[in-house]
Amino acid sequence: MDWTTTINGFRHYLQLERAMSANTIDAYLDDVAKLRQFAEPLNLSPSAVTPANLQDFLAWINGFGLSAYSQARILSGIKTFYLFLSLEYGLLENPTALIQAPRLGRKIPDILNITEIDQLIGAIDLSTPEGMRNKAMLEVLYGCGLRVSELVGLKVSNLFLDVEFIKVEGKGSKERLVPIGSHAAKYLRIYLNDVRIHQPVKRGSEDFVFLNRRGAPLTRVMVFIIVKDLAKVIGLKKKISPHTFRHSFASHLVEGGADLRAVQEMLGHESITTTEIYTHVDRDYLQSVITQYHPRA
Repeated sequence: MDWTTTINGFRHYLQLERAMSANTIDAYLDDVAKLRQFAEPLNLSPSAVTPANLQDFLAWINGFGLSAYSQARILSGIKTFYLFLSLEYGLLENPTALIQAPRLGRKIPDILNITEIDQLIGAIDLSTPEGMRNKAMLEVLYGCGLRVSELVGLKVSNLFLDVEFIKVEGKGSKERLVPIGSHAAKYLRIYLNDVRIHQPVKRGSEDFVFLNRRGAPLTRVMVFIIVKDLAKVIGLKKKISPHTFRHSFASHLVEGGADLRAVQEMLGHESITTTEIYTHVDRDYLQSVITQYHPRA
């Protein structure tokens, strides 16, 4: 049982049996590559790794200054790898079975208030085709709470604007219907009918909604750059990314009294526990109100 063969098999397992997205597969393979980097100088094959070796491995990656969250995620990828070895190769002793992940606190995500969102979108130069695209893109990002991968992968054939729904492909290629408000739908129509229709489209990219100047789908990195540049224009001090719009979407819904199950469905969370973090954001807001206004606070 060697590293190259088992890692190749692991890739196929994640692709075919687990139907994971390309980004998730890359992350899992990177986790196992780290273990391989640690184990090979010790002449350890995958089956020869012991719980003690894994404890040393965790101490090793901790030395790189990785956060507890990053360490836990790496361990999760390695646990999946050894589950695969048990299923595929009949590995009897799973060295990860008794290894506990670092304790994680529940991190409250950074969010934008509606004024900050309006300022960011208002800073877009609408005199250019790219500006009209960016406005539609950020309105959809905030109006639907999409992941950036879902945004760049959005298809024209999956837009049902007449009934105000869009279909998106989430993690693990799972599809879901997400409502789109009239405001976001309005600017999406303007982009499609007044800008995109006049743009040359690269062969094979005809069905993608958001295109770059060359007629190819926008990349995730490009969306990050667009958001970062807008933050600089308005002098925003918060550290934000496209995902901040998703956090803001969920937080604003919860603050407004939306049902948590409905928010879970719109975000595409498998577990409602993931969605519940947004109730903590709301509690922080309520606590600040008490502190500011209550005479005994």
